[in-house]
Formats: sequence, structure tokens, C-alpha cells
Amino acid sequence: MAAPLALTDAEDPSFAELLALRPHLSLHAMDGLVMEEVPLARIAAEVGTPAWVYSAGALRRRARALKAALSGAGLAATIHFAMKCNDNLSVLKVLAAEGLGADVVSEGELRIARAAGIPGSAIVFSGVGKTATEIRHALEEDIFQINAESAEEIETISAIAVSLGRTARVALRVNPDVDAKTHAKITTGKSENKFGVHFDEAPAIYARMAALPGIAPVGIATHIGSQITAGMAAYRAAYARLAEMVRMLRAQGLPVERVDCGGGLGIPYRDEPAPTPESLAGAIRATLGDLDLPVMLEPGRWIAGPAGVLLAAVVLQKQGAAHRFVVVDAAMNDLVRPSMYEAWHGIVPLSAARAAAPLSPAEVVGPVCETGDTFARGRLLPHLAPGDAVAFLDAGAYGAVMSSTYNARPLAPEVLVDGARFAVVRERQTHDALLHGQRLPEWLVP
Repeated sequence: MAAPLALTDAEDPSFAELLALRPHLSLHAMDGLVMEEVPLARIAAEVGTPAWVYSAGALRRRARALKAALSGAGLAATIHFAMKCNDNLSVLKVLAAEGLGADVVSEGELRIARAAGIPGSAIVFSGVGKTATEIRHALEEDIFQINAESAEEIETISAIAVSLGRTARVALRVNPDVDAKTHAKITTGKSENKFGVHFDEAPAIYARMAALPGIAPVGIATHIGSQITAGMAAYRAAYARLAEMVRMLRAQGLPVERVDCGGGLGIPYRDEPAPTPESLAGAIRATLGDLDLPVMLEPGRWIAGPAGVLLAAVVLQKQGAAHRFVVVDAAMNDLVRPSMYEAWHGIVPLSAARAAAPLSPAEVVGPVCETGDTFARGRLLPHLAPGDAVAFLDAGAYGAVMSSTYNARPLAPEVLVDGARFAVVRERQTHDALLHGQRLPEWLVP
């Protein structure tokens, strides 16, 4: 397994190097850090911190780049955005306008996708633990495809479909037993993972699926992990196994209409090499191209990750016995990736003057009562005074969706920037809202 990105590194890229890879961000002498045409300091002042900010332009540009790569490779492909990485309604609306569908893993995500105007005919339902209620709702919405992950789930889908008088379009998720060389907590394609069915068992399960009432078998699916940056070898290995499976199923006279290639394409959080959409399209073309089947992709992080930042303000600088601590008002309840995965996020001051000032190592931490509430160790940063604001880069995926109210901290707002305009697209949670739904039993009421 590849080592996770460390919180600290002696060769951190400079602020200029970080921004050069993110064209929707720029540093202006007067306005400081700007997203598209909006100074982020203006958003911090008007909306407050912490706050999530997304670039509509970056979302569009990355969606179009992926579509162009697939088209350029001669592939008949549809793209279904993996909502688990970002389920903001406005983000989905922007991507829906670019022709993207949705990959959902819960009834809640399905309902948000429909609210964003994504038709059922463009929605895929993945996930290893769909409940009967969720399957029923998916069938009632007549979604494009359900990715079944077990023989037991297939039986459940059949029974529910028959009870509703409907036919479920079902793909079988196959576990190719391929190591994607990503973090252990986000790999999904190895035999010991909980996802999909074993490759050797798939033909019999697919045949059973074809024989059951209420099910139309439409193809096979896979997903080997998230944040894959170690080249195309794992993808090629997985897709080659899918091609082998398609040929086996066809030899048995079983129908296969399409192949779901999943997602997982990684992004460079720091300055590490990362595969391109063109390389992924080439891997699909090389392994699945001669099957004459349409393919599906379910990207999430690659599209949304670089499009977002988390704004935070400095509460104070604290000189400890061994380290300088920069304490910010964002915390692990907002952005949990550094604590959970030891993930590296670029941290850039919003002030141009601060960005040009001398640098020294600092521990960047939040106010939560956990030592794990640490964003970076030994990060080279300028002196930061209380009230100075910074942006955590590449926070558009697995950011707000994974946040919580730990330590009774209200959820941060979400903001969409589009050219020179910006709007709050999810309001900051109030402290009163933290009490909503709580009830005292009668014996505790005086």
C-alpha cells in the first residue's frame, strides 16, 4: 500500500506553485487570494469563517475536460458524479447543466439529486447496504441503474420489484481483487474489502440475476478505490478483468448492455504526480474498447476537489515549548481528512502581504479538544495575527459532506462563486438549531 500523504514535508510547494496548478485561484497585490473574480477576503468578511467556497467555473471546466477526454478516445460514455464527495444542491445544479448524472449511495442523496434536476434516467445507486426502503424508492423513481453488491441483495431487489410491478435495471458489481495502491481506508477493489462479489462467483450470480423476475440485468460494474494516483496499472488490471467477465457472460448467452467503470481518479493535493482524464480514457479504450459497449464513469473528487476551499480565521498564535501553533477557527469537525487520513492540504493566506512575508514552521491546529485536531505539522507559514484568514485548498470533495457538530460546533456555510458573483448556498447552522429535535423526557422536566 502506498503511504498516505503526510501532514508535514520539508519540500512543501510555495504558495505560487500551489496556485499555478489551480487556475480558478490567483493572488492579487491588492485583493489578495481571489477565486475567479471574487476576493476570498470579501467572502470571509461578509459570510464569516469557517466557510466552504466552491468555484462554479472550476466545476464546469473539469467536467468538460473529462467529457472531452472520453470523447477524444472514441468512447460512448456517460458520467455520473459521485455525490458522496459533495452533495451541495448548487454544485449538483452546475454539473447537471453540463450533462452529468449522479452516482448515489443513499435515499437522501437520491432525493437531493432529483431536487437538483437530475432525472432518474441519469442516476446510479451504488453501495453495499441499501435498505428495502431505499431500493423501493429507487424503483419508484425509475432510476437508470442499481449496482447490486451481493447475491442476497439481488434477491431483495427482485422481491421488491415484483411487489411494485416494476422491472429493476441491475448491474452486478464485481470485485476484481486489484490493489489500487491508495490509502487502506479508501481502497475498495481487493478481495478482503466489503464491496462487490468475488470474480469467480460472478458468472453464477449474474445468471441467477437474469433468471429472477423483476430484474433486467444490464451489465457489470466495479470500483477499485478513491484518490488513485499511482498511474493506470490498477485501472488497466481491473478493466481487463471486466472485459474477461463480459466475454464469459456473453459465451453463456447472458445479456450485457454496458460496463460501469467506477471512479477514483486522484488529484494532486500537494505537487505529487496525478493521472489525467486522457490517461484514464486511454486505459478504458485499451481494455474495454473492443467490446462495443457503452461505459459509465462515476468520478467525484477529480471534479469537485480542486474546485473548493475552506476559509478559516486565525484565533491566535501560541508559542509552545517546541512549536509555534497557529490556532484557527476551523476544526476537525469541519475538515476531517487530515485527522482521519493524515491528508495534506495546501494552506494559503488570503492576504498578499502575508503570502510574501518571511516563513517559518508552524503547527496549524483547530480548537477542538482532540490532539488529532491538527491540519498541518511543520508547515512553512508567515506570522499570522488574530483575524488573519487562510484558505485550505482542494476542499471541494469529502469536506462539508463529512463535517459534524462535534463539540457542539455549528456546521459551516457553503458559498458558490461564479465569475464576479457569489452567493451563500447553504446557510451557517445556528446554535439554536443544534438543539432542534432534542426532547427532555417527562421525568426530567421540573
